[in-house]
Amino acid sequence: MAWDDGLTAYNFGPQHPLAPVRVELTMALARELGVFDAPGVSFADVEPASRELLELVHHPDYITAVERAGRTLEPDDPYCLGTDDNPVFPHMHEAASLITGASVAAARAVWTGQAEHGANVAGGLHHAMPKNAWGFCVYNDPAVAIAWLLEQGAKRVAYVDVDVHHGDGVQTMFYDDPRVLTISLHESPLTLFPGTGRPTEIGGPDAEGYAVNVALPAGTGDAQWLRSFHAIVPQLLREFQPEILVTQHGCDTHALDPLANLMLSMDGQRSIHAALHELAKETAGGRWVLLGGGGYELVQVVPRSWTHLLADAAGVHIDPATATPESWRSLVQRRTGEHAPLSMTDGRTPEHVPFENGFDPDDAVDRAIQATRKAVFPCHGIDPTL
Repeated sequence: MAWDDGLTAYNFGPQHPLAPVRVELTMALARELGVFDAPGVSFADVEPASRELLELVHHPDYITAVERAGRTLEPDDPYCLGTDDNPVFPHMHEAASLITGASVAAARAVWTGQAEHGANVAGGLHHAMPKNAWGFCVYNDPAVAIAWLLEQGAKRVAYVDVDVHHGDGVQTMFYDDPRVLTISLHESPLTLFPGTGRPTEIGGPDAEGYAVNVALPAGTGDAQWLRSFHAIVPQLLREFQPEILVTQHGCDTHALDPLANLMLSMDGQRSIHAALHELAKETAGGRWVLLGGGGYELVQVVPRSWTHLLADAAGVHIDPATATPESWRSLVQRRTGEHAPLSMTDGRTPEHVPFENGFDPDDAVDRAIQATRKAVFPCHGIDPTL
């Protein structure tokens, strides 16, 4: 586990939806439920990413602009610094660099064999572009971690992004690199930022089929989301056989999230975490780097979802019916003024009908699945009709 209290310094201000209290509450809930007491769980030292690391994916002029904006607090329009989405704040470079350093530390622990799994729930800032901030993201920590792995000699890195928003920054940075398979399941660009992630975005000329996008219609719930995931992700990972799996676990797919329109439950998200863990074991020898991401229901959703994620990675089973600790509820009240959820479940039992049981052309989700399979499966020698 990559952690430093300074990771909560990535703070765009009190009115911004990306509030660092969500990470604070996650760590507190996981700690009180005994996740960090599990055998084999340890905390890695975290240092800010160096300029050399950041330049693996970001332009030097942009890094300089971030450093400058964090000192002057002046907007810098060409770099999208000082917008409503990406306000400038003091020491912005240092805060964003520390998050990036934590993701690299998680990747390093896994790549060097110090740990089988590495986690940074403060990470997953997947929108940042090579030359500008974007979508609440200053530096793209998943992309830096992946680029670092490639520098170490990794030949096949898979990235699976289950945030409600398209993982556009990571896709952009590896769009023409067949060493990196990027898979993003997200709400359709017709109804949600950033307006990209169509199934026709399949990679550049040298990497066709290595960018995979599943664009799901607004209103998609547990059963349809899981049907989509299992119709596409396992097949591609089994064919690709990554040396390491990097996953981004934005939990803004939840029905309560205020910024998006999917309808997943806490229990559906638990199923996703578990499925990715199993695929890491099956296809990547257990080498798994897991990151946070979006999630703007700060009390009811994010802490519970990411605590389930960390527990799954630690091999700790949290019964969904487990009550949230009274001490944690008191912390929530003090820090947010809100009433905390009483248990670790939404009371759902997510199930799905496998896509292989039959395609329904009248169903919008099935059409989205089929569009993605037809676009990328043949590039990997997989029959999209099976």
